[in-house]
Amino acid sequence: MQWREGIVERELSRWPGAVEYAVRLAPGDPEGVRALAYPAIVGEPRPGDRVLLNVSALFRGLGTGGLALVVAVPDRLPTDPAPADGHIVKARYTPQQQMFLAIDEQDSPHHAALTGRFPAAGDLQGLPVVVADLHSALPAVVAGIRADAPSARVVYLMTDGGALPLAFSRAVAGLRSAGWLHSTVTVGQAFGGDHEAVTLHSGLLAARWVLDADIAVVIQGPGNVGTGTPWGFSGVAAGEALNAAGILHGRGVATLRVSDSDPRDRHRGISHHSSTAYGRVAVAGRFAMPVPLPSNEFQELVLRQAQELMSEPSGLAIVEVVPQDGLLTALRSSPVRLSTMGRGVEVDPEPFLAAAAAGRYAARLLDA
Repeated sequence: MQWREGIVERELSRWPGAVEYAVRLAPGDPEGVRALAYPAIVGEPRPGDRVLLNVSALFRGLGTGGLALVVAVPDRLPTDPAPADGHIVKARYTPQQQMFLAIDEQDSPHHAALTGRFPAAGDLQGLPVVVADLHSALPAVVAGIRADAPSARVVYLMTDGGALPLAFSRAVAGLRSAGWLHSTVTVGQAFGGDHEAVTLHSGLLAARWVLDADIAVVIQGPGNVGTGTPWGFSGVAAGEALNAAGILHGRGVATLRVSDSDPRDRHRGISHHSSTAYGRVAVAGRFAMPVPLPSNEFQELVLRQAQELMSEPSGLAIVEVVPQDGLLTALRSSPVRLSTMGRGVEVDPEPFLAAAAAGRYAARLLDA
């Protein structure tokens, strides 16, 4: 971890749970840095405040996480929060660990609904569960849902494969503000959602029995991890999410990660991330793998690849061809910017169409 000390110059932008500042690292620093603060953790810095920063990701030139992060405002510490009943610790045993009231813990008013004494506890009773690898798929999935079911109650469950604070996601903030998400649940070590859950399984059950979700969407936070090796990527958890949905009797819907622009062969057409997660990790029952009805050569390639993946001996996916009429219009109506790997919908529409097709398929399950 690389530490620096800086002085806050001005606020640059804010969204629920996060504020971005211009910070000068040293006298005579010609440019300064962009630094992100989470007020719930460090309070709200003011111009002139001295701040302690973690600059590790910034100095490495990372993309999603390439910001300085405010660790503390040492000369003006925030006041203690009001006493809370929760005892679930997240970001455990790090210097910034926090305690929350999880929706599934004993002190929660919803605990009884998630225990074996409740007749349907442990059973999603067919709740559609849309799973994706990249966080950038979230607004596209929801756009696809809304294309056919604009009033559906969509609950987003953020897993801990990427960013841990939900507040890091401007997409979630924008979707919540626009009313496109009914509620959010942060599971595992992720934190900051409308509700906390200890595991994805209990988070899914809470979405069904506490939050009355019509559709659940499970995706890691921003900042996925990849190593270029067959198994060293955080998107492996997408297959595990389908396992959780299957074990709990939900209806899993796998969002394909595709690209027509990525220069890396392993991501051409259907990414090897999807092939591994859905073809080798997902083992707990059948699930749908929607594909847009082909209208060009690339989409025909994706359909062929999906059918090959389905035909493998270990494959449990059922390829579902979904009409794509109106999906581009739905995507362009998104209240948040659509971008994946630095490319927008006008440059590379295919990943967004694939995600929207998964959303549309889930929406149509509501009438099935």
